[in-house]
Amino acid sequence: MADPSKILIIEDDKDIVEILTYNLAKEGYLLETASDGEEGLEKAKMFHPDLILLDIMMPNMDGMELCHKLRAQEEFNNTLIAFLTARGESFTQISALDAGGDDFITKPIRPNVLASRIRALLRRRPNQENNSEVLTFGELKIDLESFSLQLNEENVPLAKKEFELLALLVSKPGKVFRREAIMRKVWGNEVIVGDRTIDVHIRKLREKIGDHYIKTMKGVGYKFIF
Repeated sequence: MADPSKILIIEDDKDIVEILTYNLAKEGYLLETASDGEEGLEKAKMFHPDLILLDIMMPNMDGMELCHKLRAQEEFNNTLIAFLTARGESFTQISALDAGGDDFITKPIRPNVLASRIRALLRRRPNQENNSEVLTFGELKIDLESFSLQLNEENVPLAKKEFELLALLVSKPGKVFRREAIMRKVWGNEVIVGDRTIDVHIRKLREKIGDHYIKTMKGVGYKFIF
């Protein structure tokens, strides 16, 4: 039986913290809380959460700054971050992606919606039991160690950058990766490439694995769907 997922709640409103902890505890999650960004950063380092629920407006360090700091540290590369946002705040999904967040949940929080969103978020984490380097998504089998891909048990040859692009997208199924982030993480500063480079590699991947796995988010980027 898998260990319960760990969730860190970083929120300065005690009433909201009470609502979140009560409803998430009923779902069986392991919980920790922090009331500001600085405390949240220290708790994250000690607790190593699978998911962080992060308020934006907080004392000492706001959620945006904390998110940037977390994303700058390798140990939090696979930690999911969902912003808690009040209706009417000038905060959009694009802003969440820019800051390094995976999603946002709008206040006031409805318990049934919260539980559903949390489950959906945690499903984005790829199944890597026993620290396996092989990820399986239906008929796709991706071996991160040998840089190999199988579709319906048949080997599919990929160029190095095609594989790196696919590996990035499948690292968080459902997450939208912005074009700028893809360019930075896959191509880095190795070479100067044109704007169409990502589109060409996405097209080649779709030709090899099918066009239903990778969805285009117009004006934003791409995400892997499973």
